[in-house]
Amino acid sequence: MKIFKYMMAIAALLTATACNGKRTAPDTQETSSEQAAQQIDTKKKALVVFFSHAGDNYAVGNIKVGNTKIVADYISAFTGADQFEIKTSKYDGMAYKPLCDLAKKEQQNGELPPFEGSVDVKKYGVVFIGGPVWWGTYPQVMFTFFKKYDLNGKTIIPFTTHEGSGLGSCVKDVKKVYPKANVQQGFSMYGHDVRTGKERVEKWLKKLGYQGK
Repeated sequence: MKIFKYMMAIAALLTATACNGKRTAPDTQETSSEQAAQQIDTKKKALVVFFSHAGDNYAVGNIKVGNTKIVADYISAFTGADQFEIKTSKYDGMAYKPLCDLAKKEQQNGELPPFEGSVDVKKYGVVFIGGPVWWGTYPQVMFTFFKKYDLNGKTIIPFTTHEGSGLGSCVKDVKKVYPKANVQQGFSMYGHDVRTGKERVEKWLKKLGYQGK
């Protein structure tokens, strides 16, 4: 009976954290990502590109503003960077578990869901790229953006929100898409911490060379 209860607990944990992919030791990747931050040319015009999922989220429940958007807003407020939010109605109103199942299917099939709007990336020298970690990397709709826009030659700064997977393979995947870009190590934050994490985001940005508006 004890073995059965143990196995059920493990199964529940894996289900609850499915969209986060492989879990990491608490704060391990976040600490290393902050330590690896390198100063960049803050005089270059910056853009924050991000996808954020509102609605039913793991650990924070049903939220009106997605975790990643909150971090994106902190970045823009501190650096003065413009924003482009990758928006799609495909995931609207979905509960957490069905969303995880759909995200896994999209990744396995290499799907590229469409998104709304467009942005002129040519005028930006620095691009922050943020999103939640779904099955170890960015959501597939972000790869639709990557396929459409060429960011080679720019400084790219990945960031993620998660509940255990840190940066996942996001940095590696961005480097693969943009081999001629200056891709920084990046920054990650637990989704349940973002609403009280403004100072931590600003501390990271200061390490990059930004001094605030």
